[in-house]
Amino acid sequence: MRLVFAGTPTPAVPAIDALLASRHDVAAVVTRPDRRAGRGRRMAASAVAERALAAGVEVLRPERVTDDDFVERLTDLAPDCCPVVAYGALVPGHLLRIPDHGWVNLHFSVLPAWRGAAPVQHAIRAGDDVTGATVFGLVEELDAGPVYGTVTDAIRPGDTAGDLLARLATEGARLLVTVLDGIEDGTIRAVPQPGDGVSYAPKVTVADAEVRWATPALAVDRHVRAMTPAPGAWTPFRDGRLKLGPVTVVEDEPALDPGAVRVQGDAVRVGTATVPVLLGDVQPPGRQAMPASAWARGVRDLDGTVLGR
Repeated sequence: MRLVFAGTPTPAVPAIDALLASRHDVAAVVTRPDRRAGRGRRMAASAVAERALAAGVEVLRPERVTDDDFVERLTDLAPDCCPVVAYGALVPGHLLRIPDHGWVNLHFSVLPAWRGAAPVQHAIRAGDDVTGATVFGLVEELDAGPVYGTVTDAIRPGDTAGDLLARLATEGARLLVTVLDGIEDGTIRAVPQPGDGVSYAPKVTVADAEVRWATPALAVDRHVRAMTPAPGAWTPFRDGRLKLGPVTVVEDEPALDPGAVRVQGDAVRVGTATVPVLLGDVQPPGRQAMPASAWARGVRDLDGTVLGR
């Protein structure tokens, strides 16, 4: 089939790689416009744009998908289908009708669970044992279209959102190609999502990433892993924010008050509503990430300090 692929961030790159290696023709790529990034705030292309340009594929970067020039170009390209992975903008109904086989979206959950922008983060934070990826037909309602296929994957005890998303991006890319093959061959049909089990995963903000020490240690562990690498878990510390990498739950030890810091040798423990957690890497304001032990050696009167509000 002739495809126009829509995607923007790094997790979408395995999908475009898989499509470029498939029997299908990727006629063009749609991605978000270049944005300022990094400490120098230089203009940078999206990960998908860089991959497409390296492969010699036309790249379309509309500010809005309703722009007349973009709609005209998409119509001229006459795609049979438009696969989507984390594009970052809603596609209106009149564009959904341009390809004969519509738009198919790779979403990183087992729908109807965790519809929305941050399914991996929400699945880890909620303590789900299993998640996966779903390819479904795009409709105007959020992530509600009929399902072509799914894959599942266990959430491992140490998984961060970055770890899990990387696995799902690779597994989902293979699923996307299989679905497109089946659509072309007429061997696959989409089925409606069940009405039960719908949950939502809105975008996670920096404010959402604050650690609540008055929750159980297991919840703190899941929260920090869910916020890693982005937007990054953090806690108020004195006059700034201390960013936190994954922590370790310390079983069978005396409880500490929520947020209370205990420094013993190279170990930095923090109290929760249950048992303490052992800090891993931390990042003080304006500095690079470092082991908590190195941070503790440079902070006066840390033992007995209380993190959080």
